[in-house]
Amino acid sequence: MISDISLAFAHPEERAEASADANPRDRISLRDHVVEADIGAFQKERGQKQRLRFNVVVEVRPAPAPLDDDVDRILSYDRITEAIAAELATERLNLLETLAEHLAERILAEPQAMRAFIRIEKLDIGPYALGVEIVRSRAEVPQRVDDKAVHPLVVYLDNTTVGALDLAARIDALEARGLPVIFCVGLPDVARPQTRHRPTQRRIDLLAIEQNAWVLAARDPRCVVVASRTEIDWALRRGRSVVWAPSKIVLDAVDGPKTGDPVALALWLAEEMAAAALVLHGDVAIPAGSRVAVERA
Repeated sequence: MISDISLAFAHPEERAEASADANPRDRISLRDHVVEADIGAFQKERGQKQRLRFNVVVEVRPAPAPLDDDVDRILSYDRITEAIAAELATERLNLLETLAEHLAERILAEPQAMRAFIRIEKLDIGPYALGVEIVRSRAEVPQRVDDKAVHPLVVYLDNTTVGALDLAARIDALEARGLPVIFCVGLPDVARPQTRHRPTQRRIDLLAIEQNAWVLAARDPRCVVVASRTEIDWALRRGRSVVWAPSKIVLDAVDGPKTGDPVALALWLAEEMAAAALVLHGDVAIPAGSRVAVERA
């Protein structure tokens, strides 16, 4: 902890900068994020919402180069606000100190996070703000196991299903299972360029699948097309359904699928997302050796 009294009430950003070594890390910050919560050790605080103000600075690993303006290569600011919301929703706490510790654990479980400066203040106790501030590093915090991971349904829709008159009813039935859904589609029923060159043909096929994803999006407003893992995770944590545009994730994956076969891609995604099941619509073969349950609609 910094001993200089001039920094005692400084923003965590200034404290992070003052405590940096000769090779300072990149930092992201959340300033003056105010939410209401039921928290406090005194009886008069129980059952009463009060405002909490969060200021958080996270030192992160350098993003892999090139960054390519790619949200999947950075620690998203949403992860900080979501961590706050998740901790406040988990249980009622008496102490800001406990909340700060839990929040640090959750933030430092992110692969990019190295050190977290967290200040939490109560704003409604009196004509002042009172609070706590902690600094925790990755080495000091045990890694948290997320026992509330979301296990979505991955659903493959063939073109007949995409064009069916009862598509909305089918989506209703899938969402009624209580899990977020990732929809995958196949190749469109139109001619596409043929290169006779496997790497380039794979890219063409992936782009054709993405065009078909937009066809599905036009059929139902719930079918929002997403391309990045960050977008998928964001939607799943909110219980929302999405349509997968596969090019980015497949091409970025170190050990990704080498095929452009749509059903094989859907299976790969289901395994990557630890899906509750892969649901197949249409006359398609059920893949062998799947690590997730496979159902035929």
